[in-house]
Order: sequence, then structure tokens, then C-alpha cells
Amino acid sequence: MGCFQSIEEAKFAETGFSYTLSLINGKYKMTILYCLFEFEVVRFNELKRYISTISYKTLSSSLKELEADGLVVRTEYPQIPPKVEYRLSERGTSLIPILDALCEWGDRHRDDGPTCAASNK
Repeated sequence: MGCFQSIEEAKFAETGFSYTLSLINGKYKMTILYCLFEFEVVRFNELKRYISTISYKTLSSSLKELEADGLVVRTEYPQIPPKVEYRLSERGTSLIPILDALCEWGDRHRDDGPTCAASNK
């Protein structure tokens, strides 16, 4: 349990849970992180094709936020056409056990069988 005697003393915004959610909150951030874990180094258009329902604008802003939070590393190569790759940072990689636990929970509670990739690595 938490450090507080009652809910009146507690402030959700001050919890580790709240902080973690602030980093991965968003419709596609966990999917992006999981994709980068699975495929290690990925280019923008590869991510867009992998997450077909995401818009270019949402993917771009999600990647910028993940990079600003230190979860994703962006590497730009000076060439024409421009080449940009994304990978998990060490900090981002440390989130994978949490994402994997979510996947395992889903596998145990869904009807059509397991699909977790990270547990196979």
C-alpha cells in the first residue's frame, strides 16, 4: 500500500503511478515503445506502417514527447533524402517489463490465445 493513512492525505499527482502514466499516457505511446523494443531500430515510415491507424501528426508528436521524456533516442543521419531512426533509450527499455506484464495479463484474460512478443525474447 501507499505511505498515507487516508485518502484525504493522499495526492494522486504525487505518486509514482501518476508519474509513470504521464510518460506513457496517450493512445499510441505504449504501442510505439513496444514496437521499438520488438524491432530495436525503426524509421518513422516503418512505425507508421506498423501502426496503421496512427496519423503522421500523432506519430510525430508522440515520438517528440517520448524523446523529450528520455524514453526514445532519435538519430538523424546527414544524407539526402534525410534518414532518421528511433530506438529505445536505456530508460525506455526499463519500461519493457511493465509493458510485458500488461501483455501477459491480456494473454491470460483474452479468448483467442497469446500474442506477447517480448516474453519470447
